[in-house]
Amino acid sequence: MASRASRLKAEAALESPWQPSRERARQREIKREAVILAAARAFRQRGYHHTSVDDLAALLNVTKPTIYHYLENKEEILFECFRTGLDQIRGAFDEIRGSRDSGLARLTAVMRRYAQAITSEFGWCMVRAEDQDLSPVMSRRINALKKEIDQGLRRLIEDGIADGSIRRCDPKITAFALAGAMNWIAHWHRADAGLTPEQIADRFIETFVNGLRPR
Repeated sequence: MASRASRLKAEAALESPWQPSRERARQREIKREAVILAAARAFRQRGYHHTSVDDLAALLNVTKPTIYHYLENKEEILFECFRTGLDQIRGAFDEIRGSRDSGLARLTAVMRRYAQAITSEFGWCMVRAEDQDLSPVMSRRINALKKEIDQGLRRLIEDGIADGSIRRCDPKITAFALAGAMNWIAHWHRADAGLTPEQIADRFIETFVNGLRPR
């Protein structure tokens, strides 16, 4: 009769084909992110309407049902591309929350992240998602996130005016001007262009900060 120790050793040698739930969740998130990144690249290169879910499946060497295992439909895929890009900007707002820096300094930090997000793989989706004949429900979801960014910019501009780091101006129009200029980067930026995302951010910041400083 085998000893208890030998039985335990034999049992330990057997590997379960099922991963622990935490590892399964991590692997699922990695695969979901791969779908979103592949979609962002394809939408930027081919356009949303000229990219099918079959195309995405082929790019990832999986089946179409596999794609739907991670995201409900093509519209949801586009929204997640949009949200992933915007999350970089939302993260910048989170980082400056509670900071004692001036309004202008905090606005500059967000602008830098904004420019970097727009020049990322998700820039096209961030700017063009709402132009793709989406359902009313999806359009509302996108507009709600855009409004969140707009309101955040306005608050920073108002803070800067209040603390004297930004000259008096119309916060609403100024926020529109900043976002509009940043968003336009997605129309002309190419990854193989001469300027890096950091250099583009620096030049935009220099232009706007000089214009916003008190005279």
